[in-house]
Amino acid sequence: MARQKKVLIIDESELFRSYLKERLSEYFTIEVSVHGLDGISKLRTFLPDLVIMDHNLTRKSCKEILEDKSRNPNIAEIPVILTAQKIDRNRLLELVQFRISKILMKPLMIDTLFDALNEIMGMKLRVDETPCIIEAHVNDNIVFIEVARGINREKADLLHFKVAELLGLYQISNPRILMMLSDIELSFIDGSNLEILLRVLLAHTKGKAKHIKILTISSFMREFVSGRQEFREIEVVSNLQNAMDGLLVDYDPEGEHKERAEMISERILDMQGTSNGAESFEMRFQTESQQPVVVDAAMKDSGAALSIAVVDDDFIIQELVKTTFTTIDAEVSAFSDGREFLANARAKSWDLVFLDLLMPGVGGFEVLKRLRTEEIDIPVIILSAVTHREAVVKAVEAGVKSYLIKPLKPDQILKKTLEILKANF
Repeated sequence: MARQKKVLIIDESELFRSYLKERLSEYFTIEVSVHGLDGISKLRTFLPDLVIMDHNLTRKSCKEILEDKSRNPNIAEIPVILTAQKIDRNRLLELVQFRISKILMKPLMIDTLFDALNEIMGMKLRVDETPCIIEAHVNDNIVFIEVARGINREKADLLHFKVAELLGLYQISNPRILMMLSDIELSFIDGSNLEILLRVLLAHTKGKAKHIKILTISSFMREFVSGRQEFREIEVVSNLQNAMDGLLVDYDPEGEHKERAEMISERILDMQGTSNGAESFEMRFQTESQQPVVVDAAMKDSGAALSIAVVDDDFIIQELVKTTFTTIDAEVSAFSDGREFLANARAKSWDLVFLDLLMPGVGGFEVLKRLRTEEIDIPVIILSAVTHREAVVKAVEAGVKSYLIKPLKPDQILKKTLEILKANF
């Protein structure tokens, strides 16, 4: 019987390590390392057939590990898959000499990773190719999950780690979950994948099925849930207002849940329309040593690489965003109107744009229209005091990533930035 091949994962994100270990253990013997120093030590003793290593490591840098590896004849020829959120050309040229077989950019797609593993390891690993889009966001301590096109096993598994990341980021210990299904025709063929998906939700509500609502018009979903004891208390609804009332009633014993439900019904739209039709599931993982309570610490290492634009005619908002991102050494460019921003949009590549809707001259809606027309792909977060449903819908249709209501707080801005940029996966 052939020896099972060994893979070493060196990454400081506990969630990322756990996900890869769980996903790859079916095919390989897996060892994980929590930082660079641990990584080089295990590289020498574990003698893997492949290393999957993050570019951003502490205790010993990625380059130092590769240099040590190249000097040791026992491990010099071991292939490496390097993962990176962002890497400049000069750094890339420094590293390509060290037997790097593939460089995969984060957010990482599991099918892309499997293609690389098949090529390097000479195997035939397969993934579920069911068309599927899954998006997850948090508003007011409620996790909103949107599932479209179909249910894919890989993405259902991955949702577990995505929800865990969001709960840690927002410090939510007793979550409510609203899952919305759109553009899906479900049947008994989807049963096994649907079961995986629902068990993921139950795991994060600590088995409290009544804390989960499913918004869908699918009769199969209603029959599927009611026909299984473990899912029977999950409520399947066809009306958003009913779903929100049910989720919020425990939070507002004084009867204020109706007002909050109306507000969130508007703001829930910030997660709809974010997918452009591509089959994707993006994820951000924090490193194990970073504390989600202190958001700027969670972004400190990668902050210097971030380039942010704020487009708002309010000088106070400009200064708030500048001050917020100064804490993590990110670069911030401020513009007082849309015309000035658009004049620079092609020449400058920003990672994220904070955009006001109502400005004199060229306003936010015109900016969104121009970005789409000129095919300039920059994630946009709206900063606005406008909360009318029509305005939210219009912004979502224009492709905004999220919608923050003024007045704003620095930690709110940073948390939403973490959620949207999904820095690692």
